[in-house]
Amino acid sequence: MSKIYYLILFLVLSFISTAPVNRNGTTSMNFLEIDIGSAGSSLGGAYVSVADDATACFWNPAGLTGSQKSNMTFVYEPWLLDMEHYFIASTSKIGNLGHIGLSLNYMNYGEEEVTTVTFPDGTGEFYSSNEYSLSFSYAKRIVDWFSFGSSLKYLSSNIWHLNANAVAVDLGVIINTDFFAKNKDRNTGMRIGMSISNFGTQVRYDGIDLLNSIDISDDNGNFENVPGQYKMSSWELPLIFRFGTSMTPINNSSRKLLISADMLHPNNNAESLNLGIEYTEKFRNISEMYLRAGTKYISNTTLESGKSVNLYELENTYGLGLKLKIQNFNTIKIDYCYKKIGILGRIHLYTVGIEF
Repeated sequence: MSKIYYLILFLVLSFISTAPVNRNGTTSMNFLEIDIGSAGSSLGGAYVSVADDATACFWNPAGLTGSQKSNMTFVYEPWLLDMEHYFIASTSKIGNLGHIGLSLNYMNYGEEEVTTVTFPDGTGEFYSSNEYSLSFSYAKRIVDWFSFGSSLKYLSSNIWHLNANAVAVDLGVIINTDFFAKNKDRNTGMRIGMSISNFGTQVRYDGIDLLNSIDISDDNGNFENVPGQYKMSSWELPLIFRFGTSMTPINNSSRKLLISADMLHPNNNAESLNLGIEYTEKFRNISEMYLRAGTKYISNTTLESGKSVNLYELENTYGLGLKLKIQNFNTIKIDYCYKKIGILGRIHLYTVGIEF
């Protein structure tokens, strides 16, 4: 057990000592960075050690072991500029073999009118673009205090007649510790979660839209309509390392208080510290009401007048939820989240989950 604590300490110190580097715009399929689910988003993204429903397929596949029932989750997020973001997942326990999950993360970027040099105001034709991730997750509780999970993902990006595909994996662990535990019960102590997301192949677009007719100068011969093709560069996926902890200082038959904190280290953006708090009011063991709030503390580095300048930004999130027990001990959960993306606008998330 002590060896694991030393490993965790090493990872945290490595995270803190890493100098922030601005690599904005250096990856593709960045929809994979968008937080999934109203609950996790309401906590400011501090969810890697908390997720125990179907959204764990995104946050930390090891979290699938937190539920002994089957789960289904549907997320709808009207994104910026008339874009739409969807997530649907289903998980189930398969006896002593562990837990499995299937999920689809889909981003629809909408339609745009085709413009050319000849028709700069539009040709009357429209093109669409979308991206999606289809994943299979597996998780198993190795011992009563340690769980491991992984996801295999197929990724696709489509822009009119262009297409790019990739394969990636996610890895995650959950550790139940006896820190702050009541009567040394690890289920009531501090939880530690770690995950690595989107470790996979590079992305390169290909398709008929890259074909181009080249007009060679008459000085080089009498050529006309020589076929050519643009060569696209390869792009990395948005690799994300998450490390987080959570604890419940209050947890009894009538109420519960959850506090969580995550540190994120992406390969294409600034590091961030995410903080979240959730208050649960329980009603006679038949329903629960949730109030949530969170914040993202983002540290970025830029150059001004040849000097390196540190910039800091706060993004606050808020949410609420309701969980109802229905027939045969099944439950339905409805969650909402409100967040503001800087000067770009406000985002609303709607999530419906079923446990059966």
